[in-house]
Amino acid sequence: MTGIIGALADAWAEIRVHKLRVLLSLIGIAVSVAALTAVVAFSEFQQQYQAEQSDRWGGRVATIAISVYSETGAPVDADAFDERFERVSERFGFSHTSRNVQGLTLPVQMPDGVTEIPARLIDAAFPQIHREELLEGRSLRDGDAEALAPAVVISEPLWDRLGRVALTQHPLLTLSGPTAGTYQIVGVTPRQGIWDEEPRIDVLYDAYRSQVDSLPEGLMPTYEVWVGADQAAEIGPVLAMDLRAGLPEGQQVSLNRTDWASMSGSEEAARIFELITGGIAVLILALGALSLINIQLVAMRQRVREIGVRRAFGATGGRVFTTVLLESLVATTVAGIIGIAVVVAVLRSDWIVTSMFQGMQDIPPFPMRAAVTGLVASVIVGAVAGFIPALVALRVKVIDAIRF
Repeated sequence: MTGIIGALADAWAEIRVHKLRVLLSLIGIAVSVAALTAVVAFSEFQQQYQAEQSDRWGGRVATIAISVYSETGAPVDADAFDERFERVSERFGFSHTSRNVQGLTLPVQMPDGVTEIPARLIDAAFPQIHREELLEGRSLRDGDAEALAPAVVISEPLWDRLGRVALTQHPLLTLSGPTAGTYQIVGVTPRQGIWDEEPRIDVLYDAYRSQVDSLPEGLMPTYEVWVGADQAAEIGPVLAMDLRAGLPEGQQVSLNRTDWASMSGSEEAARIFELITGGIAVLILALGALSLINIQLVAMRQRVREIGVRRAFGATGGRVFTTVLLESLVATTVAGIIGIAVVVAVLRSDWIVTSMFQGMQDIPPFPMRAAVTGLVASVIVGAVAGFIPALVALRVKVIDAIRF
């Protein structure tokens, strides 16, 4: 233990003596380690961002989509299947279920006249299953269907056409046709991108069905269930069997997972992305290590006299080798810690991550794996960069110091 502590003390003393040279040589290592740490961290942030974007389309992991259809082309009784689905859901104890009907339009009174606006019929759990965030206001609730002025959520493009009236003023939407009435706007969904200019209305399925006897011909709700990822494989076959039991002749039930984790190649694509980004960072780190090795070798030629004097005063070859190796190891480790600290400080600023990954809801903490990777990389670089100069120092003889 005394030998190790003494070698570390010698290494630290050498760093202090040659601090200008060490500082200049280690700036590249600090930057390289910071780049590697940032790349690994951004890789994890990117995976979380991609997962959330996929959740908005296919639902969270794991979402099971259920649809019922008739093989003979005969109409399907949506109300009867609703009751069947509700009984089965209660038996399984599902906490998040939703119906979803798309392809519907509703006549809305706009400033320039009545306009057919695309609409979705959903349940209150739908925004949670699909990670839908709001620009203003709140999401739909189960009790909104019983209000005198049923609540609706509209898209930002439609809000623009209505004059962006503040929701605190309780703006209303007037519909005509079978669903004629006054509806209160309680929320606004943001644009999905600069290309998104589609006006849309979200109405509770029960609020719509309370005013019409049946859905328009050709439309049937898709039922979605959000369950645990480890339960989907077990629940799926049993749920399908229960829903199919006692169905009228000619009707079939289809169950499919729609979340991104069920798609073939999704995990492989994430690994390929991480390998590519990691390879770029390793290349940057390798260039920094090569620069450090060159500087260390040049510096070692200038330290021949110093090492020869050490050997003359009894320093063993192992002690000289260890001192030079630890000198590089300690220096790169300190540089790596500084680089990692800078990256952590920058990425822990919420505005950095949110500006780069707009719309990400569950911002993860700084990935510990990125910090550990950067620290291990700095230690490895220090060992590699110090090994060759240490071998050169090991060959220095006392006579070389006299001839110097």
